Amino acid sequence: MELVKLGKKTYYIKNRTNIGVYQIDSESVYLIDTGNDSDAGKKILKIMDENGWIVKGIINTHSHADHIGGNSLIQKKTGCSIYLYGSEVGFTEYPILEPAFLYGAFPPSSLQNKFLLAKGSKVESIENHLPEGLEMFHLKGHSYDMIGIKTSDDVYFLGDSLLSEETISKHHLFFLYDVKEFLNTLDFLNTLDGNFYVLSHGEVTSDISSLISLNRRKVLEIIEKVQEFCYQKEKTFEELLKYMFDTYHQTMNMNQFVLYGSVLRAYLSYLYNEGRLDYLFHENRMFWRKNC
Repeated sequence: MELVKLGKKTYYIKNRTNIGVYQIDSESVYLIDTGNDSDAGKKILKIMDENGWIVKGIINTHSHADHIGGNSLIQKKTGCSIYLYGSEVGFTEYPILEPAFLYGAFPPSSLQNKFLLAKGSKVESIENHLPEGLEMFHLKGHSYDMIGIKTSDDVYFLGDSLLSEETISKHHLFFLYDVKEFLNTLDFLNTLDGNFYVLSHGEVTSDISSLISLNRRKVLEIIEKVQEFCYQKEKTFEELLKYMFDTYHQTMNMNQFVLYGSVLRAYLSYLYNEGRLDYLFHENRMFWRKNC
């Protein structure tokens, strides 16, 4: 982990999941996300000690395990408060909900891993708890009620509202909860005017316009692929899932099965709600097809 200064009060810790640091006075800071696990939490606290800082609070952009993984350890060590917005609060207090949501029932033990299941922590709603110098804005689409944070240095922490070129090239089907809201968020991101933008996974940049275009193109590409596959002949969800794995040269495992499966259901919901796909049941099997 490397601490990088972006403004008078704003820093970030370069990590697999980038971590924001905002100095509210000479001794106290707020963190924005905490990484994947307790090891990340320990390294964060080491950096805090080296700079003579105390963690006053944690703001999580959303409740996915790679963003809240250090919460529990840091809270136990410092007694700090942790803030999220909306339904993200419940998923952070009861993180078993994340793999349960992806699987659709109590998850098998193979899904109860650090990539999908963090340790729970005591959480409060961020509303009316933002310290001076920070602003919150909504970034729906990737998760239920994800938020972003703007600092007084005009630095924007964008969570997973934008995926890096490397991530898109590697995975193609990056995680989305609501396709329509994700596209709306891309429109909103086009209106921002900041000095720096911190993606959770990727390099800090002063210009996100090309990334916005890249993310939009990939989402529209997947919409077309799903639609065209189901237009050829009515298809089951399992047929569509295999087709997308094969198309993007991915290898299925249990984590990928539930993550990709959830993403594809989001795309099917979008296409159904837009009137572009329909479904039918035949001999106790569900099929997706062109809306007649």
